[in-house]
Amino acid sequence: MAAILLIEDDPLVRRGLQLALGRHGHEVEAAATGEDGVAAFDAAPPQLVVLDLMLPGIDGFTVCRRIRARGTVPIIMLTARGDDFDIVGGLEAGADDYIVKPVQPTVLDARIRAVLRRGGTGPDGVREFRGLRVDTVSLTVSLDGAPVALTATELRLLLTLSGSPGRVFSRRQLLEAVWEHDYLGDSRLVDNCVQRLRAKIETDGADPVYVQTVRGFGYRFGPV
Repeated sequence: MAAILLIEDDPLVRRGLQLALGRHGHEVEAAATGEDGVAAFDAAPPQLVVLDLMLPGIDGFTVCRRIRARGTVPIIMLTARGDDFDIVGGLEAGADDYIVKPVQPTVLDARIRAVLRRGGTGPDGVREFRGLRVDTVSLTVSLDGAPVALTATELRLLLTLSGSPGRVFSRRQLLEAVWEHDYLGDSRLVDNCVQRLRAKIETDGADPVYVQTVRGFGYRFGPV
């Protein structure tokens, strides 16, 4: 069971998905506008957000960026608009998955569970990947049982990347998430921080296992 925030303006779709996901064992909080959705997120951060793209007031792209700036909670974008431009826009805004309406509740439930599994965070707040252990509660990191000393910025970078394994983050997205949303800085800050982090957690910096480069775009956390 997951605590889910559903942001959907259509009352019939909203109520139908809320009831259906509830039957699948999830606890669903619903909001009808982008503003209400962001407020609900701040009041009680969920484990996952299901977000409609077409919303009154601020649209789904803006809501997605605002939620992503607050952390790494998985976001599934749910919308009737399925052209490539909107899909790419949604993913670049920070969505982890994108589903085109109409969708069967069983399919949405399966995608929710898949996204949560990719997140890799156990019920005790621990993420483990090939010997690397990230405790999101105590904010400690270890590699093959040995503690790893990270700076605050390196830790924020690792928490951001490891929160969505396989997801590609652009340098701009990492600047906003790690160095604050409105940070106006040089993207080389990201590259330098990645190099320092790799030096502490990677066995072979030329062939990284954890923080991988996606040429021409940014970085992702492996394994994919």
